[in-house]
Amino acid sequence: MKVSVIGTGYVGLVTGTCFAEMGNQVICVDNNVQKIENLKKGIIPIFEKGLKEMVEDNVEHKNLLFTTDTKDAINNSEIVFIAVGTPMDEDGSADLKHVTGVAREIGENMEKDLWIVNKSTVPVGTAQLVHNEIAKALEKRNATFKFEVISNPEFLKEGDAVADFMQPDRVVVGARTPEAFEVMHKLYKPFMTKNDRFITMDTASSEMTKYASNAMLATKISFMNEMANICERVGANINMVRHGIGSDSRIGYSFIYPGAGYGGSCFPKDVQALIKTANNYHYRPRLLEAVEAVNKNQKEVLGTKISKYFDGNLKDKTIAVWGLAFKPGTDDMREASSVTLIEYLISQGASVKVYDPEAMPIAQEHYFASETKISYAMDKYDALSNADILVLVTEWKEFRSPDFEFIKGKLKYPAIFDGRNQYDDIELGKLGISYFQIGV
Repeated sequence: MKVSVIGTGYVGLVTGTCFAEMGNQVICVDNNVQKIENLKKGIIPIFEKGLKEMVEDNVEHKNLLFTTDTKDAINNSEIVFIAVGTPMDEDGSADLKHVTGVAREIGENMEKDLWIVNKSTVPVGTAQLVHNEIAKALEKRNATFKFEVISNPEFLKEGDAVADFMQPDRVVVGARTPEAFEVMHKLYKPFMTKNDRFITMDTASSEMTKYASNAMLATKISFMNEMANICERVGANINMVRHGIGSDSRIGYSFIYPGAGYGGSCFPKDVQALIKTANNYHYRPRLLEAVEAVNKNQKEVLGTKISKYFDGNLKDKTIAVWGLAFKPGTDDMREASSVTLIEYLISQGASVKVYDPEAMPIAQEHYFASETKISYAMDKYDALSNADILVLVTEWKEFRSPDFEFIKGKLKYPAIFDGRNQYDDIELGKLGISYFQIGV
């Protein structure tokens, strides 16, 4: 099938590339000229396992093209995906200016009947909003081309997005007509050869499904962090509690790991957007408010523990930090716990030496560009040079089995603060390393 994807951010690039991988003719569109030129050269703006190779392969086989020409792209397509960003507005709602802007551009330039698919994460009612924008633009032109706006939310995990797209748990489609469901099923059928998990519903329910999914996962994380904080105060061990409750098939082990709080481009933004949507309809979502409040507080837990260890005096201390990305497998630092921690440590007079296998360029360019009290290590052990203590923030695989004897020898104070509860406290105790976990 002939597909165009407008927006080459995280969702758009993965979506377009994976459709091309299945033999579709895909045109990815972006108004950022430099980004498009880089993509043509194989320079990928995000780190995502397997994506670079897949882009290069499909560009070589001419299944995947990159352009800034929206008009040419949509008029050489049967299906047009909108995959632009919906950043959080000042009031917590999703900013839809990019989505509505693309909708107008489609209406101003389409010269044939089209299926319009909204892949961006958007609040309930956006499909109708996009429909109205396209219809208004067509009316101004006295054009009568037929179109339908379809909702098709993404459920990609950063770090595993390509695998998630190629082997989806489910494909949710919201539409009005049987023809729309049919064309979307045809497009996705190659991805569901073993199990047909194609779920159909109305557009409002489809839009809500995305927010509800992320809110549920965020709730599980905040719940476990709440339990961790209680465990720490009553003398229980959250790691043991997690095993105890996870064995219940009604609960399971997914997303019940305590930590330093959730981050990334989805959970924080989507929880706040859902709160705003509820408020707009005169409903106060108290549970979601609590989820957000617990997460905000959780990002301060590591800093509080470190400050307490040094009796409230962090001046002239050097803190080694392993991990910057909000989770392993990505270079995304949006809403990352590491940012909150590092900003706090520096504000208290400490210097920070960090290492992350992927996110350090992002940190240098966007988060700490002018900060003089942060330095970047060549590897995880280089980060320990002249450091007082070590803090683990992101659970990259290369941090799972380090040389603890070496770590002890490098640190001025043999102490590890673990924001992900990765290590064995008994083993570290035998080595004489003080070990501080979340909820223990």
